[in-house]
Amino acid sequence: MLGELVALMSMAFALGMDAFSIGLGMGMYKLRIRRIVMIGITVGFFHTLMPLLGMAGGKFLSTTFGTFASYAGGILLMVLGIQMLLSGLRGTSDSIIAPVGFGLFLFALSVSLDSFSVGLTLGIYGAKTWLVLLCFGTAAAILTWAGLLLGRKVQGMLGKYSVVLGGAILFAFGFKILGLGSFFF
Repeated sequence: MLGELVALMSMAFALGMDAFSIGLGMGMYKLRIRRIVMIGITVGFFHTLMPLLGMAGGKFLSTTFGTFASYAGGILLMVLGIQMLLSGLRGTSDSIIAPVGFGLFLFALSVSLDSFSVGLTLGIYGAKTWLVLLCFGTAAAILTWAGLLLGRKVQGMLGKYSVVLGGAILFAFGFKILGLGSFFF
């Protein structure tokens, strides 16, 4: 049981690092603590839901959706990044996609799609569902909060350029997920 817990926490940490990285970029928006808490809870929920759906999916779906999930997540991150870049370059705080409402849904979905594929694999190997969900959800929420709070601090230091930097981080991460960033990262 302890060995499985360590392995699952390691996986959860690795999967949650994208939430941290993207949270760092999104944290450069002027977010209140209440919004940061809500974003972390939402990302944690999606990091619980997606592996659950994956584990229920079985072996057939893993070959079909494994690649699709990565591409969809990469594209969503690039769209969020471009939107933030344009908003920052225009000097407006208006955003087409912000970490509220539908934007929060897109953000949480984009960082948790990879956990769907991992859930498929864990389901095939018969991992304990409750332990997977607890580890993945908790790690994702904590790492998202850490990224958002660190991004919030950096935003205060960088001022108006922080939104551009945040957008560049999101775009670059999406670029890397799509496999286009092997020359740069």
